[in-house]
Amino acid sequence: MKIFGHPWIDSKKFYQVTTKEEINQTPPNSILLLKELKDSIELALYCQKNSLEYAVRVDSIKDAIFANELDAKFIISNPKNTITIQPIAQNYLFDSEILAIIEKEEEIENLAQKGIDGVIFKKEL
Repeated sequence: MKIFGHPWIDSKKFYQVTTKEEINQTPPNSILLLKELKDSIELALYCQKNSLEYAVRVDSIKDAIFANELDAKFIISNPKNTITIQPIAQNYLFDSEILAIIEKEEEIENLAQKGIDGVIFKKEL
């Protein structure tokens, strides 16, 4: 399980971007963080075309499928959605990893038992 945003774990930083100009200003090897897929499809296509590592938020299985097809490195959603999306991702062998948004580290154990790829603390978004 991957964990982003916990003080004990050194992990890559996510950088919220809403324009191509903001993408160009992020540090090298950073993870670009896009808003909901339906609101950032142009940036997702740009990232895919330019082989940029990015994460995108989704709120449905359909959007998760599209995000995987658009080469998102991480698909981020609330815990309830990730529990629904993860089996689909495993069944279809997604290259994207599924991250659940959490607020407390006590949530990690339950999500690990559900087989979720990873978690990201809300404060990192």
